[in-house]
Amino acid sequence: MLRSLFAALALCGATLGPMAAHAADAAPQPSGNTSMGAIQSANIFEVKPDASQEPGYAEQTNAQRAQVQPGNNAPHWRLVNSGQPGYSSLPHSQAPEAGVLIQRFVQYPGSKYTSAGEAWRQVRNDWIIPYGGSLLLIVLVAIALFYFAKGPITVHGAETGRKIERFTYFERAAHWVNAVAFVVLAVSGLVMAFGKFFLLPIMGSALFGWMTWALKTAHNFVGPLFAVSLLVVFFTFIRDNLPKREDLTWLRKGGGLFNGQHVPSGRFNAGEKLVFWGGVMFLGFIVVGSGLVLDRVLPGLVYTRGTMQVAHMIHAVATILMMCMFLGHIYLGTIGMKGAYKAMKTGYVDETWAREHHELWYNDIQAGKIPAQRTQPRSKKPDARPANA
Repeated sequence: MLRSLFAALALCGATLGPMAAHAADAAPQPSGNTSMGAIQSANIFEVKPDASQEPGYAEQTNAQRAQVQPGNNAPHWRLVNSGQPGYSSLPHSQAPEAGVLIQRFVQYPGSKYTSAGEAWRQVRNDWIIPYGGSLLLIVLVAIALFYFAKGPITVHGAETGRKIERFTYFERAAHWVNAVAFVVLAVSGLVMAFGKFFLLPIMGSALFGWMTWALKTAHNFVGPLFAVSLLVVFFTFIRDNLPKREDLTWLRKGGGLFNGQHVPSGRFNAGEKLVFWGGVMFLGFIVVGSGLVLDRVLPGLVYTRGTMQVAHMIHAVATILMMCMFLGHIYLGTIGMKGAYKAMKTGYVDETWAREHHELWYNDIQAGKIPAQRTQPRSKKPDARPANA
């Protein structure tokens, strides 16, 4: 029995052996040029590690580089990183930078030589945010220290009860529209710039995100209103803000803020004129112009990433300086000087207030050069009812 089994196994082995050898001979041999899809193999000994020393290495195209250093795609990414536009199916009028993946290398003031987007981020995060926030805090602390050290500016004489019209209804309306728009823009801008450091940990991401979106939307819509109101304010008050010789005396004596001495001035003193020309005109028009660029409402301008980055940096710096100037103006117009807020609210001041704070303006009124009442009083409507009714 066992002998028969071993004999059968030996016969099967003898039969299958030649068949396996024939199948092995018939199988195709692997080729050195075998490829898997688009990936081609390369012999490591054929790669030229010293190819970078060859002339024209830096100017090679991606295809040329693959000949000497397969897998080295540096020319392709160098081209992408150069800001050269590639193909894009989007129309250039709607997306002028659709084919640009990485912006070109630039160096903004305060940044390293890097891609424009990274350079903008460095300027914003390393300079505008920390130093701008510090400047605002310094101004606020200085105002607080001055208030607690000197207190509000008051009048020394007794009020006469006789009123002088300091601001007409139109002047007050123009001022208040501009002031409200400025406050909305300032608060929303401060939240967008600094809110993530102070409000986000308290409010949480959901509520803070919703609030930031609402403020950002308000910022975009109130911006054009501020621009129009700024023009109205400029042309309304420009005549009385023209520089005069007595302004130099006011500046030299610091307006009497530190020694308490009265310094004569016209309708607006030199400090108010500095705010007008420096804050309203110079910084104000820079803020408005850059803001309109960020709102993308100026016709004929190509809104590229670089344009928006430069506009944002200019807008942020000018806005911070403008807020610093207006903080002093707001302080003196509210709690820093008694009677100033009432003048802008009602339009009238007492003769004593006018004589002590704006003596030259008061003298012109007394001399009849300027009317004490510029707004004509409203006449009472006649009673339409019959006398015997």
